[in-house]
Amino acid sequence: MGYFILFLGFVSAYIIGSIPTAYIFGRVLKGIDIREYGSGNAGATNVFRVIGKTPGMIVLIIDIIKGYIAATYLASGFMYLAPVTRPELYRILFGLSAIAGHNWTLFLKFKGGKGVAASAGVVIGLIPKIFWLGFLVWLITFFITGFVSLGSIIAIISIPIFTLAFGEPVEIVVFMCLLCLIIVYKHKPNIRRLARGEEKRIQFFKKK
Repeated sequence: MGYFILFLGFVSAYIIGSIPTAYIFGRVLKGIDIREYGSGNAGATNVFRVIGKTPGMIVLIIDIIKGYIAATYLASGFMYLAPVTRPELYRILFGLSAIAGHNWTLFLKFKGGKGVAASAGVVIGLIPKIFWLGFLVWLITFFITGFVSLGSIIAIISIPIFTLAFGEPVEIVVFMCLLCLIIVYKHKPNIRRLARGEEKRIQFFKKK
């Protein structure tokens, strides 16, 4: 019974992650399918690029919250109903379910975003200091290059390194490595555009 309850929890986390925030904002604010504009990605950066700065920031915050809730409140609630011996491992699995939902949402025929914001929320829920170090790497990379995608790639690669450096448990290290692989894989189109010199820079402080 306990495992069935946890399974329901994982499904719930996946559904929360699956909420297509960027797509909803595109439909509500502009009456468009955000996937048909800009980079074609259903994510916060594309909303920023196509619709505007404020909607993009709101989408980013909501997507971060999705991952955070899954790895903290939702995980704690279901583990209260079905106590486990390794709660940290289950928090990871709840977070991973939300990230999977964000990347492969059931509401858009399993085609979602790249998982950066949802992953950030999960990492905040698990180890906040690791998130802030990764965010600092992203910030420095972005301000030097102007590429959100490159900042995301370098930041996520740095996360497992920071996790190892702080001597975190092996399950956390493995999770961060898996997260790195997923996000780099989802950024394959961006990597190709960067290599060809075709990736577009973003100016967050430019008026829309």
